[in-house]
Amino acid sequence: MSAKRQAPRLLATALGAFARAEVTVSAIRALRVAPAATATYTTGPTRTETDLLGEMSVPSHALYGIATQRATENYDITGVKLNHFPEFIAALGMTKKACAMANHRLGLLPDDVYQPVAAACDEVIAGKHDSQFVVDMIQGGAGTSTNMNANEVIANLALLSVGARRGDYARINPNDHVNLCQSTNDSYPSAAKLAVVLKHRPLVTRTEELIAALRAKGAEFDRVIKMGRTQLQDAVPMTLGQEFNSFAATLESDLTVLETNVERMYSMNLGGTAIGTGICADERFPGAAVEALSEVTGLPMRSPADFIEASSSTGSFLLFSSILRRVSVKLSKICNDLRLMASGPRCGFGEINLPPMAPGSSIMPGKINPVIPEVVNQVCFQVIGHDVAVTMASEAGQLQLNVFEPLIIFNLLQSMDMLTRAMHTLRVRCVDGITANEERCRELAHGSIGIVTALLPHIGYKNATAAAAEALRTNRPVGDVCVDLGFVSESEMEKLLDPARMTTNRTSLTRANAAETDAVCNPKRVCIDTGSALEHQA
Repeated sequence: MSAKRQAPRLLATALGAFARAEVTVSAIRALRVAPAATATYTTGPTRTETDLLGEMSVPSHALYGIATQRATENYDITGVKLNHFPEFIAALGMTKKACAMANHRLGLLPDDVYQPVAAACDEVIAGKHDSQFVVDMIQGGAGTSTNMNANEVIANLALLSVGARRGDYARINPNDHVNLCQSTNDSYPSAAKLAVVLKHRPLVTRTEELIAALRAKGAEFDRVIKMGRTQLQDAVPMTLGQEFNSFAATLESDLTVLETNVERMYSMNLGGTAIGTGICADERFPGAAVEALSEVTGLPMRSPADFIEASSSTGSFLLFSSILRRVSVKLSKICNDLRLMASGPRCGFGEINLPPMAPGSSIMPGKINPVIPEVVNQVCFQVIGHDVAVTMASEAGQLQLNVFEPLIIFNLLQSMDMLTRAMHTLRVRCVDGITANEERCRELAHGSIGIVTALLPHIGYKNATAAAAEALRTNRPVGDVCVDLGFVSESEMEKLLDPARMTTNRTSLTRANAAETDAVCNPKRVCIDTGSALEHQA
């Protein structure tokens, strides 16, 4: 049978096989997805609780209640629960304890309720019940499910401490006692801000450690002459140490911004309740609450100037997210540069060696890839994407509340986690082990056309351009061309085209330092294109 006549049959066979495979794939997907859809439903002994919508079964052993149970069934979204962020749970506990302290001091919460509630908050702060915080980080309701998860856990812990049963809310109530003088719209963002503050110090510490590692490499490579590049083309010489110091400097500027702007998180709208007017809260509560929260945290918390603005604004989250984006952009650029500088081993820049972390290929023997900078690049891309989502969610707020705070908070906390780990990984798995290929750096610098830039004050732009063009055409060192064209003498060329002298301002380079640099960094003048080495006298 001819190939032309066979083609329709082959196509039909292929389509049939594809259809059968699609059924199989669909069945597999159904099997994998089905458990996730039912995983949050209750099994085993239960207790019955009621709310606006009616009765519902809650696991009898659970410290959470009906509001949390509904949320686990409604929001099976990311699979990332509140307990993924222990700092957020601790912040919820601190916020609830401060509110209880304020209500007790104002005479609104009797001592026999305050004491067990405060003790329960201490247990939450200590992380003893993180497993009970089971609501998905992304949820509808502007964070109400998270707030109620905290209220219910604290109320039930308090009930158990006084010998009552879980769910016996007539004695200690999640809403009337734990949530007294509060709304989700003030306690939830306040706790989220505090969570950012708690996660802030580890991020700062890891950034400081990475900066110190880059500075150490800057000192180690201080005498390694290399070629600087602009637009991936040869520019003028520099030292490898200067390059690593520039990496440290760019992160240092971000460190300052990170450290100063976290203080914007100290503004807490506690007592603003639903929309900032303070409905259902004692007029003394806002001041008492931030004072108590300052005591609990040891931080200078304060009330906002305008509670209504604070209730609807996500400005502090938006600003901090943009700072994380800025850090990520710079960190990713550093990783890009490290990958370029380490490219090779024989056909790339080959200026530095990154410590080998893993075999690089399943098919190409001997290949080692820059996997650590690559993974940090990906972290940075993710953080930048998180910031885009935070920006969109912040813009989408309406009137007196932004209902998209759960996404904002989730992305912000996740970005902080990822950046903190990425900084540490880049330092210990990459930067600390970087070594320089000094001879390769030297060859590239001395063979470059770009060093002719140093002659501009002496021979002018037009002559320097002519020398560069001739050097490129003849594949000769540009210094030799300048001598042949009569632009400079041999001795002038040796002095003016010394790459080591080009790495610093002439007025700041002492005669002794110049001589030392010459001896260490400029023993030969090499044309890398031809491999020729031209001896010269110092």
